[in-house]
Amino acid sequence: MVVSVRVRKVGNSLGILMPKELAEKIHVKEGDELHVTLDADGGLKLTPYDPTFEASMSAFERTRKKYRNALRELAK
Repeated sequence: MVVSVRVRKVGNSLGILMPKELAEKIHVKEGDELHVTLDADGGLKLTPYDPTFEASMSAFERTRKKYRNALRELAK
């Protein structure tokens, strides 16, 4: 799907207007947070999913296994 969007001034910032069909396709609504990542070739990736969340969960899994007993005691 290729969609053209227009950049508009919003206060002192710039914003993009997204067609309703695109917003529905990526399941976002007004007020949702989107994450932008830059590709090596200068392109952008816009996603509603936090790309750092997977790294955080991976770190949590390592910690959870290592300190299982301590976390169980702290949960009491």
